[in-house]
Formats: sequence, C-alpha cells, structure tokens
Amino acid sequence: MRRTAAIALLVAIGLATPGVGAAVPPPPPNPSDAELQAGREKSQQVAGRVGELANRLAEAEAKLIDLQAQVEVKMEDANKARVDLDRAESAYDDARRAAEAAGVEADVAGRRIEEHRERLDRFVAGSYRQGSQIGSATAFVGSRNPQEVLDRALFLDVISRSELDVLDDLERARVEKVNKDSLARAALEEAEAKRRAADEARRAAEQAEQAAVAAQNTQADQARRLEADKSDVEAQLAEARSHVSGLEEQRGQYQDWLAAKEREEAAAAAAAAAQAATQSEGSRVPAKPAAPASGRSVEVVINRALSQLGVQYAWGGGNSRGPTRGIRDGGVADSYGDYAKIGFDCSGLMIYAFAGAGISLDHYSGYQYQSGRRVPLSQMRRGDMLFWQTGGRIHHVALYLGNGKMVEAPYSGSRVRVTSVRYGGIAPYAVRML
Repeated sequence: MRRTAAIALLVAIGLATPGVGAAVPPPPPNPSDAELQAGREKSQQVAGRVGELANRLAEAEAKLIDLQAQVEVKMEDANKARVDLDRAESAYDDARRAAEAAGVEADVAGRRIEEHRERLDRFVAGSYRQGSQIGSATAFVGSRNPQEVLDRALFLDVISRSELDVLDDLERARVEKVNKDSLARAALEEAEAKRRAADEARRAAEQAEQAAVAAQNTQADQARRLEADKSDVEAQLAEARSHVSGLEEQRGQYQDWLAAKEREEAAAAAAAAAQAATQSEGSRVPAKPAAPASGRSVEVVINRALSQLGVQYAWGGGNSRGPTRGIRDGGVADSYGDYAKIGFDCSGLMIYAFAGAGISLDHYSGYQYQSGRRVPLSQMRRGDMLFWQTGGRIHHVALYLGNGKMVEAPYSGSRVRVTSVRYGGIAPYAVRML
C-alpha cells in the first residue's frame, strides 16, 4: 500500500508541475515567539482582572443574599407591627365606646339626683314657710280631732323620710356610675397609650424595613456595576484570547506548511525507491471510547435545573411542570413586579428539578430542609440541596453541582444561574434526596 501511494504521489507531482518538485504553496505568515509571548501575557493579565472582578462580584452577591434575608425578616417584623396596631386600635375603639356609655350613665344619674333634690327642697321650703319642720301646715287644715292631726303629721314624716331614702339611693347609684365612668376613662387612657405605642412600633418597623430595602438596593446597584465591569473585562479577555488564538493559528498553519513541505520532499525522495518497496503495513483502527454512563437520577435532576438557566426570578413561582407566575408578598417582590413574571423562586426551582426523579417537594425551603437525609457539608456531593439561614430560620436553597459550584434562583430582579457556593450563612447540613 505504501508503494502504491508513493507512486501515485509521484505521478500527481509530475502531472501538476512538470519539471518542478515543489507543489506546496508559498509559506503563510509566521508570528515570532516574542509576539506570541506578549499576547499570552496580556491575556493572562486580563484573565487576572476577570478573576478579581469575579471574586468581588461573588462577595457582593453574597452580601446581597444576606441583605435579602434581613429584608425578609424586617418585612415580617413590619407585618407583625401592623397586626399589633390593628388590635390596639380595635381595643381603643371598644374602650372609647365603653367610656362614652359610662359617661352618659353618670350624667343621667346626676340629673335624676338634681331633679329629686329640687323636689325635696320645694317640700322642705313649703314646710318652713308654714312654720312646720314636718311639712306644709295646709296638710293639717280640715282635721276633725287631735288623733287625725297626729296621723297626718306621721304621714308627712314618712313622706319626707321616703324622699330622703330615695335621694340616698340615687346618690349611691350616682357614685357607682361615676366610679364606672372613672374606670372606663382609665381603661381608655391605657388603650390609647397602647395604641400610640403600637403605632410607634409600626413606624419603627416600617422604617427598618425601608432601610433594609434601601441597603439591598444599594448593594444590588453595586453588584450590577461589578457585573457590567466584569462583562467589559471579559470582552477584553475574549479579544485578547482571540488575538492569541489568531497568532497561534498562524503559527500552526506555518507548521502545517513546514510539515507539508517535508512530506513533499520525502515523497520525492521516496519515489526513487518506490519500485523496490515490497512490504506494506496494515493500518491500525483505534478503539472507540466507551460511551459515558447516562440516565442516573442525579443527572436527571441536575439537567432539569440547568435547563432553566436564564429564566427570571419570580417569588412564589415554579412547580413540577416548569416556571409559573409569581405571587404578591406585599413588599420587596411586589416592588420588582414578581407577581406579573413567569419564573422560579429558589424552592420552586428545586420542585421542578427533583420532579424529574419522581420526588415531590413542598414549596417552602424550610420544609425542603427537612425532606431528606442530612449530611455534613464536608460530605456534600453532586445533587445535594444546600440551604442558608438567618437566626435559625431557613430562607434560601440551591442545588450543588460539585467542584464548588451550584445552581440557584437567587433573588428578585435576577435569573436562574450557576455560581460558586457561598459559605456565609450556610446551614450546617446538606440534604440528600437521591
């Protein structure tokens, strides 16, 4: 076979360029070693800047995640303060109505006492004008005998005593009403104090929430600027690498030309001995590499998660079939319009990923942390879920990919992405479902 090929090559050379031994085209450009070295050094420098920006961006995003957790806690505090204020205002309204009713009762009792006192005063005044301390003298006119005079005197005395008894009863009732009015007003003052305190607590909680949101927005702006800077430097890196690749390609083309030239010369030298070549060699067929294993549940879960890269974040979004419309949270997510977006939140992405392996998860990262076998972080492996907590409360989950990488739906305003594992605030255990 070698003999036949050599003869064919010799014939082709002779036909292509009669009388000339070189059929290889002129040599291509050959960049110098100095040019290649300068290009590689520039590429390394830009790559270093990309790495630095990547680290700064990772730190900024880690801080952003921490601020997001703080915002969520402040939102819950503000919600609690609003509920407490509603309760305090309801209690204040009840106390105010009770105080008003008690005041009206006390006023009515006072007027009845005054009316009865006026009647008694008129009775006593009439008795004195007639010269009697018992009653009006006209009450005795017409008496037929002394016994009847005594009976009438006794009758008037009974009437006066009855009037005084009624007056005492009314006075006691008035005192009770006044006491009730005083207690109601004291309760009203206490309710008012609690209402004011609850209102101040609400304002303080809302201010704390606003401050947390402002800090988060500032950090988000910084992260966006770093992302933009990183993109610019990555473009420079791509350009530098492209330049180096171009130089290396030119060098490769030149080396290929040299090899072709050498082959041509070798073919010409071999043509003279082609007639004497009698031996041939069999070609060796390389063995095909074994096909990689596929179909494992872990890889199914990971591939489903990675298939959603770039899908926008939507708080409350995502189920076993894919991204869904987000829901309102009354705060940060609403400010980003998550309720109008189709996407995933962190736990929704886990629901979709693990559904590929037939595993059903709740749409709450706290319950997902309790759903499988917990393993120490030092033993975490590809396909485990990682969690983050603040004050012992789970608030974020991601899927570990191995080699220090994870896939997650991070926060409102972002998209599903692959990033380095953040260890600040991470829960002490990974959760293994498979």
